[in-house]
Amino acid sequence: MTYAIRMEKTGGPEVLSWQQVEVGKPGAGQVRLRHTAVGLNFIDAYHRSGLYPVQCPATPGLEACGVVEETGAGVSDLKVGDRVAYASPPMGAYAEARLMPADRVVKVPSGISDAQAASMMLKGMTAQYLIRRIFRVKAGDTILVHAAAGGVGLIVCQWAKHLGATVIGTVGSDEKAKLVKANGCDHPVVYTREDFVARVAEITGGRKLPVVYDSVGKDTFMKSLDCLSMFGLMVTFGQSSGPVPPFELATLAAKGSLFITRPTLMSYAAKREDLVMMTEELFGVVASGAVKIHVNQTYALKDAAQAHRDLEARKTTGSTVFTV
Repeated sequence: MTYAIRMEKTGGPEVLSWQQVEVGKPGAGQVRLRHTAVGLNFIDAYHRSGLYPVQCPATPGLEACGVVEETGAGVSDLKVGDRVAYASPPMGAYAEARLMPADRVVKVPSGISDAQAASMMLKGMTAQYLIRRIFRVKAGDTILVHAAAGGVGLIVCQWAKHLGATVIGTVGSDEKAKLVKANGCDHPVVYTREDFVARVAEITGGRKLPVVYDSVGKDTFMKSLDCLSMFGLMVTFGQSSGPVPPFELATLAAKGSLFITRPTLMSYAAKREDLVMMTEELFGVVASGAVKIHVNQTYALKDAAQAHRDLEARKTTGSTVFTV
């Protein structure tokens, strides 16, 4: 018997239930995976709540590590027993086993654990496109990372510091400030009592920043624009506080001919060659020790509802993994 988390409708964490499911055999271009660890991400909560529309009933989840149980016709670069990971549609990772398109799956190097792989693929590839493709962070740059103590934030802080950047990061508590300070963030800013715009001006001597990475959304967006220097780039890649409200595009002109992008990992990893390149670079910085993957919370997969409650209550730091 195979079990999975299912949702018959969108809503709060209570819509997630543990149900028996049928998996079936892989079709052409597919593999059947037996999961060993599954990643928890904010996008899962967006899908569950209906903020990002999904067709119900559905199994949430976009990220996992596991072992290939069976391959379908035309799959030549994967074999039964291979340890693999993914962070990609279609949804369905919250399951003991599933079918997955083979071209969305990559082999996991021996130096990476199952828990690391399940927690680093989506967050790590997101960090990769943020600081290596959208804005190529280099030595001497100063950047602002919101939600610096989160899964993506901790990876961005470490990786950017490794590249020689000065990192400013917003956090919600002194405890999280200590965490990010130990992970490459030069200037933690506790937003509950500090004005991050004023701190950015102070740290940069009024020069402001070439780029801001914002996954918070509504609560930080407009103030983030005030942190950018002329021709600066606003990267809004999430909305944990809610969606960014409509605003006048002329605001970008008034604040210094700013640029803005709303990227997704699904676009940046759409091509197989890009997916392979991104994961190879990610696995490389983790294997070298330059970036450490912090799996700070672990839940049984059947307890997904509680994990979602804790995530949305900002009780988690780093990465969270479901054991299967």
